[in-house]
Amino acid sequence: MSGINDYIDSEVKANDVVLFMKGTPGFPQCGFSGQVVQILDYIGADYKGVDVLTSAELRQGIKEYSNWPTIPQLYVKGEFVGGCDIVREMFQAGELQTFLVEKGVSVKGAA
Repeated sequence: MSGINDYIDSEVKANDVVLFMKGTPGFPQCGFSGQVVQILDYIGADYKGVDVLTSAELRQGIKEYSNWPTIPQLYVKGEFVGGCDIVREMFQAGELQTFLVEKGVSVKGAA
């Protein structure tokens, strides 16, 4: 299983913002993934989407990597942020934009 762990680890560390999701940013395959994509697109954050549906090993591996049972999963600068509910709550509270800017990720209309 270490191969998939290494792959996840490299994706998380190589990209400032990475979203492990069902489907792709252009064509989300579940509502929760779609919501996070809409939020990230709305705030103008540059991110990479990784489609977990391409591999059962990846789908299981990401849950073990984060110790988080659901997908999507958002990572910023190597740090696990959370799933759809957490991202949505942070966004609605205005915390997501602040968090990204503090991490050095540029967003649209950020102070």
